[in-house]
Amino acid sequence: MEEARLQLAGPILRVVAGVVRRADGWFLVCRRAADAQHARKWEFPGGKVEEGEDPERALVRELREELGLEVVPGRLLDRVVHRYDHGPACDVSFFEVREYTGVPENRIFAEIRWVRAEELEGLEFLEADRDFVRRLARGG
Repeated sequence: MEEARLQLAGPILRVVAGVVRRADGWFLVCRRAADAQHARKWEFPGGKVEEGEDPERALVRELREELGLEVVPGRLLDRVVHRYDHGPACDVSFFEVREYTGVPENRIFAEIRWVRAEELEGLEFLEADRDFVRRLARGG
């Protein structure tokens, strides 16, 4: 099934997302700026995987750039391929992040927030993230 999901026509944008979780179980979520693509949608922090970069290295780079955090990527929690109406398909890898140093510093987002799992479904996440968020919110 994984291979079938990846066989989409056209370009595929590889993206990583860090599911940053504090010891008390709260998750870090970020809201895109009003002038960004998919404006005002919530997401887990992360971004594009550069040419020749492995996903874990991309996650470390992106969270350093976006939030000033030094992270240790954990296990791959999920991988989703989603095609938006306009633009390339997104191949999103969600990585668990329980080990990090620093305090999140909002460098590019409209807002960052720590939320409990049960609050996740009440936020308007990116379309590509919604099934994963639903499972995570329900303990999956």
